[in-house]
Amino acid sequence: MSALENLVKDRRSAVIFEEGIEIPEADLQQMFALNKFAPSAFNLQHTHYLVLTDPAQKEKAYEASQQYKVKTASAVIVVLGDIKAHHHIRTINEGLLHLGVLNPFEYEQESQSVFDFYEARGSVFQREDAIRNASLSAMQLMLIAQDMGWDTCPMIGFDADELQSSLNVPEHYVPVMMITIGKKSEAKQRPRGYRKPINEYVSFNKMHAE
Repeated sequence: MSALENLVKDRRSAVIFEEGIEIPEADLQQMFALNKFAPSAFNLQHTHYLVLTDPAQKEKAYEASQQYKVKTASAVIVVLGDIKAHHHIRTINEGLLHLGVLNPFEYEQESQSVFDFYEARGSVFQREDAIRNASLSAMQLMLIAQDMGWDTCPMIGFDADELQSSLNVPEHYVPVMMITIGKKSEAKQRPRGYRKPINEYVSFNKMHAE
């Protein structure tokens, strides 16, 4: 079995964390240094992470979620999607311009094209795409954490408005999910739930009849 196969099969959402375990900032820095290579549409890198390790800040996440695992986790990572990520396309493409990969005309043309693409599709699409891209990044982060010996649990059960307000998150970010991270407790580890066989969730060339 490959290392990747082990990683994917071993990752489980932690129901309860061991209390009192601090996660070193160096570990978090290492995770994010690798996670920056996650894919994103037009390389816009829509995702922003707000890492909560301070007990007072974690308490705000608990108040918005009312989930005990937030209290026991070593950290709570709020995953945010930038609805206005396309506004930064010129800054992001500057590296390609300076390297000569894009000439000035191509740089301007490509940057304007991406900006217009999002503006033409409107606010609903911008929000959906922020969520889409942040979710891609978040899944990769959880696998990286697992590989480094840390357990995680993605969470959508929280009051997004309360979380955004209490943590002073700017309005152009949409709270996509929270990820609790720490060392899972084996005290309440349930067997893995049912997983659909391939033929129930994969179609080749045409959809199955419902």
